[in-house]
Amino acid sequence: MNNKTSWVDVHPDSHFTIYNFPFGIFSTPGSAKRVGSAIGDFVIDLSNLAEKGFFKKTNIPSEDFRESALNTYIGRGKSQTNQIRDRLIEIFQADYPNLDIQKNTLQEALIPMSECTMHMPVSVPNYTDFYSSKEHATNVGTMFRDPDNALLPNWLHLPVGYHGRASSIIPSGVPVHRPQGQVKAPDATQPTFGPTSRLDFELEMAFITSSNTNLGDHVTTSDAEDHIFGFVLFNDWSARDIQVWEYVPLGPFLAKNFASSISPWVVTLEALEPFRVKGPSQDPAVLPYLEYDGEKNFDIHLQVGIRPENSPEKIVCNSNFRYMYWNAAQQLAHHTVNGCNLQVGDMYASGTISGPTKDSYGSMLELAWKGTKPLKMSDGSERKFINDGDTVRITGFCKKNSLSLGFGEVSTKILPAK
Repeated sequence: MNNKTSWVDVHPDSHFTIYNFPFGIFSTPGSAKRVGSAIGDFVIDLSNLAEKGFFKKTNIPSEDFRESALNTYIGRGKSQTNQIRDRLIEIFQADYPNLDIQKNTLQEALIPMSECTMHMPVSVPNYTDFYSSKEHATNVGTMFRDPDNALLPNWLHLPVGYHGRASSIIPSGVPVHRPQGQVKAPDATQPTFGPTSRLDFELEMAFITSSNTNLGDHVTTSDAEDHIFGFVLFNDWSARDIQVWEYVPLGPFLAKNFASSISPWVVTLEALEPFRVKGPSQDPAVLPYLEYDGEKNFDIHLQVGIRPENSPEKIVCNSNFRYMYWNAAQQLAHHTVNGCNLQVGDMYASGTISGPTKDSYGSMLELAWKGTKPLKMSDGSERKFINDGDTVRITGFCKKNSLSLGFGEVSTKILPAK
């Protein structure tokens, strides 16, 4: 697939190249939500193409593309959904044999992105958040515990995770109100109630499962990717002062469940195939059910920017998904080793992605080091955490030789507490 070009005008820096074809849910003014893909600056109306017979050789009914969530479509399984992506690559290539007679018909399915509204790509029945960056876990342990014993005893033996709130996962562009809750100052004897003063972003990615399994079944690392449809960018909003007070004994609750923001386009596992890389060496050796073969990490460049209201954006983080200590196959194998069942549309977030350098830390907690090293914004103001009026934007991009693709962005503005 190297050196392929599209007959659609695609900017060299576009996230939506001929190598991508992500899937999402969109609408246009006065129309219902439906399934789309993307090329360049256009949304591809897949229901339009299906009705015109472009997918007639596949086994996917055209009704699937008129759904308001991807669940039915991705639940068909990879053997079928991959046919749709392969067909899109075929008909949008510059050398498509039938282009002369079908170009006008194909163009009717292209809608400028500026005219479209993107929505949640899937209905999420269950959501799990992992804690799989060794650098992030070490930084947090150093700040809040003994630097010489930053990682808890279990961390190097299993992918730590918790079950989060699925109903408050929202797409890019939906603002978030500053959450409220109980906080307790270190020198106080009693907690107080009010808006968090330590609102934080967490740079993460998340994968979405495309199959149902039976209660009692175990997904192995070797077959885990057969159950993963694709990935999105994920911002796990956190209220750090609420979190530090509530997390003992059962972990995050109100500090996390108020909102998590995702990018609207799901980039398929197949599109990411050229960007596989080896993960970090795991020492001590993992238990047999967590062992895996091959390259299970992905070279995805990640960037976070903060834009104060009426001011330019300041890039505060440059990181990479390849840093993850525990990969998605291990996360899914561990998640199901006790017999926990999967459902179509389940979302599994990676945990904060931090790298080895200070500019690659994936949260304000680390970047400003618990508020002791404020970051200067483009307008001269400083940030220890996220202020009202700030917009946090996360992007992700892959590039290898002539191949490139991206995830678009997840952008969220913070509003004052209600």
